[in-house]
Amino acid sequence: MTLVLVTGGTGHLGQDLVDRLVRDGHQVRVFARTRRSRNDVEWAIGDLATGEGLPMALRGVHTVINAATHSPVARRGGFRPVDFFTSPSDVDAEGTRRLLDLSQQVSVQHFLHVSIVGLDEASLPYARVKLKGERMVRESGLPWSVVRATPFYYLLERMLAGFGWLPVWPVPKAVCNPVDTTDVADHLTRCAFDGERGVRAEIGGPEDLSLVEHARQYLAARAMHRTVMPVHVSEKTARGMGFVKSNGVRGTLSWKDWLRRRFAGTRKAA
Repeated sequence: MTLVLVTGGTGHLGQDLVDRLVRDGHQVRVFARTRRSRNDVEWAIGDLATGEGLPMALRGVHTVINAATHSPVARRGGFRPVDFFTSPSDVDAEGTRRLLDLSQQVSVQHFLHVSIVGLDEASLPYARVKLKGERMVRESGLPWSVVRATPFYYLLERMLAGFGWLPVWPVPKAVCNPVDTTDVADHLTRCAFDGERGVRAEIGGPEDLSLVEHARQYLAARAMHRTVMPVHVSEKTARGMGFVKSNGVRGTLSWKDWLRRRFAGTRKAA
């Protein structure tokens, strides 16, 4: 068995990724700031933002899957004015550089980096930081792979939940295909061990839907009554905001089915 180090292993995607790796019989070490309760993995405690604990975490590692990120928007589930001007780079840029340098020192055999579809056209500061980190990976001397994914369902749900207090929801008519983290975890696991390297197929959800339809399905799942007001935005503006569509690998779980799982019993209770 090869030892796999997962950064960001306690996040939404990271937990699904670790579950899939363990299920497939891989030896997994999770690099995190705090230890969690699961005992079927090794724990390496440290911080990618400072580099603390990273040299020890990389000992004996064959494959690194870098799923760590620092997005204030994702953590809080909504935008603030500051997000249009700056975004932390301690994890996605400086942390990626530390991880790459140390991985090269210990001769890691595969560095798999998780990125985002549409970064080249995105205009938000967070996207620029993510793109900087991705370029570091591509320019490194390691055997590397990059997998881009569309935004995750749970992030879209958080964004829509933030509209809950409004009687009218202004929603862009942009078409996109967000994806479930379990589908992304499956794709990452395949890419980690199939022997191929370089820019890999990106992944998105199974359906291309407008954000308006995403919002309406969300309201139906929550048994909420709000007016959705479609707002026209150009394709360039939509992609700049991160509302993107992937034509690569498709996940299997639809938005409607994800919502049904997420809010099971909500309509019955209503």
